[in-house]
Amino acid sequence: MVRAAAAAMTVLLVVIAAGNARAQGELFNPVRIAGAATSDPSKIIDLTYSFDASTIYWPTEGGFEHKFELFGIQPGGYFYSSARFAAAEHGGTHMDAPLHFNRNGMSVDQVPMSYFVGPAVVIDFSARSLNYPDATMTVEDIHAYERTHGEVPSGAIVVGRSGWGRFWPDKKHYLGSDKPGAVAHLHFPGFSPEAVKFLLTERNVMALAIDTASLDPGNSRDFPVHRMWLGANRVGFENLANADKLPFSGATIFCIPMKIDKGTGAPARIFAVLP
Repeated sequence: MVRAAAAAMTVLLVVIAAGNARAQGELFNPVRIAGAATSDPSKIIDLTYSFDASTIYWPTEGGFEHKFELFGIQPGGYFYSSARFAAAEHGGTHMDAPLHFNRNGMSVDQVPMSYFVGPAVVIDFSARSLNYPDATMTVEDIHAYERTHGEVPSGAIVVGRSGWGRFWPDKKHYLGSDKPGAVAHLHFPGFSPEAVKFLLTERNVMALAIDTASLDPGNSRDFPVHRMWLGANRVGFENLANADKLPFSGATIFCIPMKIDKGTGAPARIFAVLP
């Protein structure tokens, strides 16, 4: 059973990763990635928060609901359980599809699989966010990264590491307010429009991801990052868990959303394979 699961994992990683492999060369070799993941499970980092009653959603949304409908021994003598769940699209670890801020953008089900996997480029600006909750990743942060780790590779998924995961699931500290509907009082880090414009025009980045509730910082009122990035038919991933466990470079990240027809966003299972 274990060998069969490992083989299935290998096939899955190879199939998903192959879409980007040609453009990214040896840095993004699907066979190497799959082999590393199945031979050493410790190299797989879970970047997803569990969905439960404590899951953080945007203040205008309700929480995650899960209820067992059946749980126990059935008349035939065997155990069986099943449940229902209900949730808004944008909460917990999830994807923003272009349609979220782009009338003509792709919905979740239309986004190509190649958008969901790539080299993880982790740009850390957590030192600045320690004293300023509305801190943003800047163009200089990108340049500083590239001076040490080389140019952001083609097809990369850029992860903004603000260190904000340390507050999850404390809604008041994570969002800046725990009051329903209090969008005017949110405070948390995000990307700057200037950094996103640079990544959009000067680098071939596949997706953005961040360890906060939004690509835009909490004090944003008109969401320029969302409008720019999703407006270009790109995707974003929010509320990453365990971002502190990722190396600056070398890992491969997989961001796999629930395939919701006409979805503007979707819960996602995100993980990374270390080099």
